[in-house]
Parts: sequence; structure tokens; C-alpha cells
Amino acid sequence: MSKREQRIREILNQSLAPLELGVENESHMHSVPANSETHFKVLVVSEAFEGKSRIDRQRMVNDLLKSELQSGLHALTQKALTPTEWQAQKDTLNFVSPECLGGSKHDRRS
Repeated sequence: MSKREQRIREILNQSLAPLELGVENESHMHSVPANSETHFKVLVVSEAFEGKSRIDRQRMVNDLLKSELQSGLHALTQKALTPTEWQAQKDTLNFVSPECLGGSKHDRRS
């Protein structure tokens, strides 16, 4: 587990007491140096999200991870669900990050 992944897990565990937490470093899928910790995907299931809109949940996560976002975390794909939503979706949830379009991976002149 990378240092950033560990910090993300600690922050979200302490603040949201998630019933389910998945943190995945997706930096290897992007045009960044080897062993980078710049692109992450997070799945958080927490009762703290009850009664909140999807955008408010994402803002909560972004606010909690503000120090990471200011210190090199470039992209954060996230899914923030209530326990009820998780129970309804967990067997069919297709949580795939968007394909990288940045850096030198793609020629933008075409």
C-alpha cells in the first residue's frame, strides 16, 4: 500500500466511519512517472451520506482530502453511497474510471 493510499484510507476511516471503503491507485493508467501517486479511485459507503445529494457527498470527500489534493493528488474518481444504495447496487455496480486523455498518452492534434 502506498503512503498516499494509506493517508486517504486513514482520513476517510476517521471522518466517515465507512461500512465499505475501497481505495485504488490508478496512476499506472496515466502518463505519469512509475510509482506515482497522482490518480486514485475511491468507493465510500457511509451513513454520513444519508440525506445528502450526490454532489454534496463528493464535496464532503473532496473537503476531507483537501490536503492530498493540494499536495499532488491530481485526479480522484469517487463513488459515495449510503448503506441502502450500496445494498441495492453492490452486485451490479460498474465503477470504472474514465480513460486517460491527458499527457503524452494521446496526440491531441488529430
